[in-house]
Amino acid sequence: MRRFLTLVLSICMILLALLTACSSDSRGVVSDSENNISSDEETQISTGDEFMGNETDAQAGESETERTVSDDAVSGSNILVAYFSCTGTTEQIAEWVAEETGAELYEIRPDTPYTEDDLNYSDSSSRANQEQADSSARPAIAGSVENMENYDVIFLGYPIWHGQAPRIISTFLESYDFSDVMMIPFCTSHSSSIGSSAENLHSLCAETVTWEDGRRFPGDAVKSDVEEWIESLELPD
Repeated sequence: MRRFLTLVLSICMILLALLTACSSDSRGVVSDSENNISSDEETQISTGDEFMGNETDAQAGESETERTVSDDAVSGSNILVAYFSCTGTTEQIAEWVAEETGAELYEIRPDTPYTEDDLNYSDSSSRANQEQADSSARPAIAGSVENMENYDVIFLGYPIWHGQAPRIISTFLESYDFSDVMMIPFCTSHSSSIGSSAENLHSLCAETVTWEDGRRFPGDAVKSDVEEWIESLELPD
């Protein structure tokens, strides 16, 4: 009887050991499988989110670029700010006009740059004084404006030399056909007004050019002065 009980007890212990081992293996396999699935899903979600984020950023960038190009095309593609500047004063006004209107900038650069001696107004033999004394003087311009026919409005900027526009402005006006263009002059001067400097340029263009009243800006002009002036103009659509 004792041997039988011992045998039964041994068999029970063996069965219990087998059941415990199977249970442990089963739980281990399930745990590993779930971890793998979880890891794969996290990888896919992470990759997907990054991709969607990049795509969204790219699309936003394209939309912003399209809006910027579109705005520039509408507000500035038909407006040109052409200016002549030796000291940078007129150039600053021209840049502010371009910023306010969305216009394109064109610097009227002399083929032979002016030196300090050329601009010595106290020397009657200086280049600037000689040119201003000769109404037929036409200083050569370096470069040109492409597709001038695309512009409907032209802001024309220059400094005042002896009460008039520099002769290089005459060269510029005689170099293109400005028929049906709105011409808006502006000048820079510490004391002289725009006076007749703009009116004397009218005869250099076709009669179909519409000349707006010009504006003088002093050397200490600020951007808000330009903004106020632009707002007062009735520019074509």
